[in-house]
Amino acid sequence: MANPSIGKDRKPLPKAKPGEVVLLSGGNPQIAKGYGDAPVRAYIAAMPDWKSDVGRRIDALVVQAVPNVRKAVKWNSPFYGAGGENQGWFLGFHCMTKYIKVAFFKGASLDPLPPVGSKQKDVRYLHIHEDGRFDEVLFADWVKQASRLPGEKM
Repeated sequence: MANPSIGKDRKPLPKAKPGEVVLLSGGNPQIAKGYGDAPVRAYIAAMPDWKSDVGRRIDALVVQAVPNVRKAVKWNSPFYGAGGENQGWFLGFHCMTKYIKVAFFKGASLDPLPPVGSKQKDVRYLHIHEDGRFDEVLFADWVKQASRLPGEKM
């Protein structure tokens, strides 16, 4: 009998074997929703190839810029928030095929603006490609600015 939760044209999501992480489209790790450092570390460890090194740098820069940062994995992406649980999230990132997409949820309020626009008026992105180069000083400044703004509730 067919699985009724899967449409006619949709394939079921891949299942991980014990100890394995499934990579979704673009090489994005499928990590269970969770709060705290452990799920974010699991996500970063599962990022393929060069992306894992960049993920560790992003995480370290965020922690350095916002020492009491809150962390979570939701929708197979790490999220970072400042303040209490009701303050929301200021940053998240996601593996794409050829780059890592870093989302500043209130990026339109940052100075200077992160380089990539969004269909959402407040969101701005930074794309980090395989060479792994990005301005870490500017990134840390954006993180500090973003952490002081009201976060997105998700």
